[in-house]
Amino acid sequence: MPRFFIQAKPEAGMLSIEGEDACHIARVLRMKPGDSVTLCDSAGMDYGCVVEEASPELVRCRVLEETVSAGEPDTEVTLYMALPKADKFEFIVQKAVELGVSRVVPFLSARCVSRPDEKSLRRKAGRWRKIAEEAAKQCGRGRVPEVADAVPFREAVAQASQAKTALFFYECERETPLRGAIGGRRLTTVSLMGGPEGGFALEEAGQAQAGGLTSVSLGKRILRCETAPLAALAVVMYESGNL
Repeated sequence: MPRFFIQAKPEAGMLSIEGEDACHIARVLRMKPGDSVTLCDSAGMDYGCVVEEASPELVRCRVLEETVSAGEPDTEVTLYMALPKADKFEFIVQKAVELGVSRVVPFLSARCVSRPDEKSLRRKAGRWRKIAEEAAKQCGRGRVPEVADAVPFREAVAQASQAKTALFFYECERETPLRGAIGGRRLTTVSLMGGPEGGFALEEAGQAQAGGLTSVSLGKRILRCETAPLAALAVVMYESGNL
């Protein structure tokens, strides 16, 4: 069933859709009165609706039922990801949303090859947020995960340290595997921090550990920068009962 996000609650049992989504419903999906659609209030509630009026400017729907969104995990995971080259970050955002991430924060680290200027970052951020929204629709999320503005490495560490479980993925870590860091723990809020193609600099690893993050290993194989955060996110979702 088609799914769309709205920023409203039902009024008199009705919900309205305007803008691009209304145009998509009327012109692309060619929905008409009597067709079914799911609307989500972006706060975890789904509304099963029937279309009563459809035009490219406005779609009006009658609410038949409301339920808690089944696609939202009960563990809040924020992914802090160093900016990689090319369009890898788009892939990471899309797949992280599908896996259940709550928030994605890009950051710049010492070995980032990609260093877009402020104007380019704003343009990229708009695209990343659109990708997150489309992924959330496709996979049945109850809200659209936030894609934050890019921050410096130190700020990323400071934010990540606020989570109850804060993990820093470091290729030189030999003692603490990911499973050992989270196994048996109740995972409520989790921060995952992944590096760029060249990994983290030694001083960055020290800063992260001094800031309260736990350095962990993702195994003996070296994972690409776009693979590592998704593998870690999948493990966290599995261990927390959300996968």
